[in-house]
Amino acid sequence: MTEDEQHVAMQLILAAGDVKKLSFEGITLAKKGQIQAARIKFDEAEKRLGEGHQAQSDYIRTHVNSDAGLTLLMVHAQDHLSMAMTTIELGRELVAVYERLDQLEH
Repeated sequence: MTEDEQHVAMQLILAAGDVKKLSFEGITLAKKGQIQAARIKFDEAEKRLGEGHQAQSDYIRTHVNSDAGLTLLMVHAQDHLSMAMTTIELGRELVAVYERLDQLEH
């Protein structure tokens, strides 16, 4: 594994961690009834996910014709990014549920 691959893998893992953190912050805000603030957190999470996707796309574009195989670390990093996407999707659904509950209570 090259230093470049390690760097990209860490970028993906860090981006995924940030996305999951922001998503859970958004869920917590929604649970407290702060729906607009929750949506802002998810917008931030989407932006950070886009940065991770850009790093992934750049890596793939420059290595598409490479003889080097995919390393375990890179597969692991991409798995983190996929899970971060799922966290956003499910989190946004939870925000909608909390919003609906809030409406029913008031």
